[in-house]
Amino acid sequence: MAITDKIYLKNHRQIVSQLDTSIPKSAFAGATMDVLYSGEGLSNLDTATQDRLLDFANDFLDCETEAELYTGYPERQFIRYLLSLREQGLGPDAIVDVMGDDYMVYAYPGDVLSFLDDSVRTLEAVEDLARVEGNDAHATRVSDRIDELT
Repeated sequence: MAITDKIYLKNHRQIVSQLDTSIPKSAFAGATMDVLYSGEGLSNLDTATQDRLLDFANDFLDCETEAELYTGYPERQFIRYLLSLREQGLGPDAIVDVMGDDYMVYAYPGDVLSFLDDSVRTLEAVEDLARVEGNDAHATRVSDRIDELT
């Protein structure tokens, strides 16, 4: 299961109540992204919630067309965000706190830790393959990226 499947809206019940519509708790569920992308009903939210959800939509759902919402673009953007937080030296608990402060979303620290561990293991495999193929320059770039994440 992808980490983006484990990212949830904070205060989900309050948001659903204020929107007066039902949306999934998962921030990357299709129906949730539809509401955030269209902005429909967001004016009914309190200012703090509205601002954070609009920031989320601008930073992760800023697609050329609505169809791109379903190509994995938002998820890739969010994964880049998580990795950038890790590169800044934040651990799983701090990443969860920052996500909540920035976008009113949360995940469980254990899920973030698993994601980060899987990311490093995947990069290690890429590094090994690059070395086997004789592409030392690529292997060095990947190794540098691993160092940034660990």
